[in-house]
Amino acid sequence: MLHNFEPPVSDDEIEAAALQYVRKVSGTTRPSAANEEAFGEAVRAVTAATRTLLDSLVTKAPPRDREAEAAKAKARAAERYGPRTITSG
Repeated sequence: MLHNFEPPVSDDEIEAAALQYVRKVSGTTRPSAANEEAFGEAVRAVTAATRTLLDSLVTKAPPRDREAEAAKAKARAAERYGPRTITSG
C-alpha cells in the first residue's frame, strides 16, 4: 500500500513497487538480454501510472504513520507464520 502516508511515498518506493509488479506479471526477476528493454519500459510505464494514480487520489482519512503500519504488518506476519527462529546449520 502506497497511498495516504506521512511522509508521502517516495519516487524510489513507487519504482520498487512497479518493479515488483512487472516481475510478478512477467514471471521473472531478471529479464533476458532480448527482453531487457521491454522489461525496463514496463517498469517505467507502471511507475508513471502509479504516480499519476497516487497524485489523483483523495481521502478524508488522516495519513497513516509508516512506523505504525510496519509494526502492524510485522505482527500480522508473526501471527500468520509464527515467530521467526534462526537456526545455525
